[in-house]
Amino acid sequence: MARPGMPQLAEVTGRAVSRRGRRSVNADSYAAATDPTTGRTAFAVADGVGDHLAAARAARLVAATAARVAAVDGARAGILAAQRELLRDLPESKADCVVVVAVLPAAGHPDGPCDIAWIGDCRAYRWNGRTLHQITTDHTVAEYFRARGRQPTARMGHLVTTSARTVKPEEIGCAATGSSAGRLLLCSDGAHKLLDIAAIKAILAADLPPGPTAEALTDTALRLGSTDNTTAFVIDARRLSPPRG
Repeated sequence: MARPGMPQLAEVTGRAVSRRGRRSVNADSYAAATDPTTGRTAFAVADGVGDHLAAARAARLVAATAARVAAVDGARAGILAAQRELLRDLPESKADCVVVVAVLPAAGHPDGPCDIAWIGDCRAYRWNGRTLHQITTDHTVAEYFRARGRQPTARMGHLVTTSARTVKPEEIGCAATGSSAGRLLLCSDGAHKLLDIAAIKAILAADLPPGPTAEALTDTALRLGSTDNTTAFVIDARRLSPPRG
């Protein structure tokens, strides 16, 4: 039930676009799932580790499982469930990926936190109409060195320190936004490594629908020279307009 005086979410909609870069296989994947009891919706983007079918299968399995479980039990629980499914159903060591998951409140309910969890270097950003905030912190060797005041090499940005197959529960990144209203972006590194914060902000701020916005993000990254697969999931959570009077 909605609480009196609390801002309400009028609508939650999301669209994803995934493009194959100069790779043999598009090993990126994405998924969304809604809990029929609470109406909460979870969104996920997964990026397979490697350029082969095993990585693509891992990304599909992890994205689908993480979204389905996260809608019920939360983003972190979704990642842990996806890890169990991956180890059971795809035991081969090459089947691995990284993932980011976001869970939003249901439309018609009070605007509350967006629950986010991630492993590896898939990212989540939030645009509130004024500022763009990167919610996640990459789990990479480069970020490990930066956090310790040391300068990483370019190669270190491509080396992840957590993955769906190897992550320990305490290593999963977790965050929550104060509000879910606004525009959320989940993306693979093929998109964000070529798009700086100003470029992402400009595309999100254009206020096109989620589908065309996701297309603009992935196509721009490829046009700027991305050789990796690029995936963008754009989610809009709009508040009810206040009554006039």
